[in-house]
Amino acid sequence: MDFDSFFRDRLGDLKSEGNYRIFADLERRCGTFPRAERHRPDGTQEEVTVWCSNDYLGMGQNPVVVEAMVEAVRACGAGAGGTRNISGTNHHHVLLERELADLHGKEAALLFTSGYVSNWAALSTLGAKIPGAVILSDEKNHASMIEGIRHSRADKVLWKHNDWRDLDRKLKAVGDRPKIVAFESVYSMDGDIAPIREIVEVCEAHGALSYIDEVHAVGMYGPRGGGVSEERGLAHRIDVIEGTLGKAFGVVGGYVTGKADLVDFIRSFASGFIFTTALPPAVAAAAQASVRHLKHSDAERHRQRANVAAVRAALDARGIPHMPNESHIIPVMIGDPVKCRMISDMLMADWGIYVQPINYPTVPKGTERLRITPGPLHRPEDIDHLVNALTALWQRCAVAHAVA
Repeated sequence: MDFDSFFRDRLGDLKSEGNYRIFADLERRCGTFPRAERHRPDGTQEEVTVWCSNDYLGMGQNPVVVEAMVEAVRACGAGAGGTRNISGTNHHHVLLERELADLHGKEAALLFTSGYVSNWAALSTLGAKIPGAVILSDEKNHASMIEGIRHSRADKVLWKHNDWRDLDRKLKAVGDRPKIVAFESVYSMDGDIAPIREIVEVCEAHGALSYIDEVHAVGMYGPRGGGVSEERGLAHRIDVIEGTLGKAFGVVGGYVTGKADLVDFIRSFASGFIFTTALPPAVAAAAQASVRHLKHSDAERHRQRANVAAVRAALDARGIPHMPNESHIIPVMIGDPVKCRMISDMLMADWGIYVQPINYPTVPKGTERLRITPGPLHRPEDIDHLVNALTALWQRCAVAHAVA
């Protein structure tokens, strides 16, 4: 086989379809978020304003978080030294797991190197090790959940997105087998929020284990940042709450929380935990500082929500369509991969605005979009600049024809 030609041709297909991904060369500068330095291919630099970061609250540059990381590096060094099985559990890991268990009102928590890994490892372990298990998965679940379920080799049943009635019917059809229901709270591309109470009640009625992914909600919702399940008073009724430290908490890593025996079961059998080098102690220390801060401070969440409302109102005033939802995610619909890439490039080149285009396979073909995530540190003039730029490009690129 001519491997070089194969790789080149497949990449050519992506480019011709408008789905080839180009990563912006950006440098975050501490204390200036949401501004960053863009490194151009010609070696020059320019300042841009970031409008699509998952560091939703700017905690990655919060002085409390930065100082905690610096202190831990000085105290513990750079790395963890290996897996927790081989090198031992650094005390910062223990403290962070206690903080996370408390955040969700659970008996225990377990850290992973990312939210992707925590989903993949937990679902693959539960599905593979529980005899006869069947996993019922929302049809729009994240790739990490899909891969974990696939790796488990357990039987899988898809249920219609956020349709608890369809879930109820399919749970009945499964019968007496062990059942695991996997779903998300906030879906990251459309920004819609699951009917968690109804889903949990269906799970309870059928004796199913409930597993919720709160990665786009932790830090953002609830009086202490415990996610939508905390905001709606349902966390105690959910068996497994999974989250990330790499979005609203501003660091990196993933975790699961639940009853002590369940968490210990995953710890003891999950290859994605056992054979992976642990998070550096400094990362764990910074994450603990971020979680602890957001348990007591609501200021970041209030400012962020005010800016989300301001952006939505400004877009409405200019007639720029965006997908309505209850969350902090604003999908501005384009509906064409080439135009989506072109508008993103123009925003960067002509307006100093960075919004990454979202194309297939992240979203279905024909639903390409700009995914805007206003943060608490965006200023009123930033919002005006963004909406003015989108208005000009909307007319210039005839986007209305693409989304009609």
